[in-house]
Amino acid sequence: MLATIITASLLFIAFLLLLLVTLSVPIIKTIYLFILSANVSSLLESASGSVKFGVFGYCTTGVNIGGIFSDSVSSAECSKAHLGYTFDSTVASALHLNSNELVNVISKTTTAALVLHPIACALTFMTFLLSLFMLHRGSNGTARLPSLITLGFGILAALFTTIVFLIDVILVAVVRNHVKNDTDNDVTLNWGNAVWMALGATIALWLAMVGACGGVCGCGSRNRRREKY
Repeated sequence: MLATIITASLLFIAFLLLLLVTLSVPIIKTIYLFILSANVSSLLESASGSVKFGVFGYCTTGVNIGGIFSDSVSSAECSKAHLGYTFDSTVASALHLNSNELVNVISKTTTAALVLHPIACALTFMTFLLSLFMLHRGSNGTARLPSLITLGFGILAALFTTIVFLIDVILVAVVRNHVKNDTDNDVTLNWGNAVWMALGATIALWLAMVGACGGVCGCGSRNRRREKY
């Protein structure tokens, strides 16, 4: 019973983490995959700005421009939630780049792969609901069938979540490499908390699958003991 409770708890934690990652920027402003920051200065003027990127869009933190004669600050803005990043003049001005440079750095086709986040989240939630049936014992005092079903769906969810984490890591690494090569170090990239939340969900799911395996094997051993006696 304890293993079943732990399995269900781990699945719920994984689902919650994946849900938060899926609802990252521009929905939840404090959760993001990566942030691009620009800090450009010259003798007459200095400018700084940053953009946070999530699963379905991005948010700018505003552009600060300081000069000898005047200072200006633009307001923060967020894109509409949609699949694949598309860039406008707001992001370009925040990073002091043109739109063509942004397209070269971050491809819309590549970021479309982020659609796997809600799929992994949905599979994990379904697995969590199935795991609740493991708490109900059958007439023989076991829950082998719910454990098998939970294990099957859970392995699928764990595989999708692992792929999601790898996509996040590869995306951020590729963007970081492009930023380093194409912007002459005027723009820097920092990893976001969403990547590590996806890692936490992956670990929680695989640990839950170990618990589900224990439930299946435990039920089988109890059945053999009953037949023996």
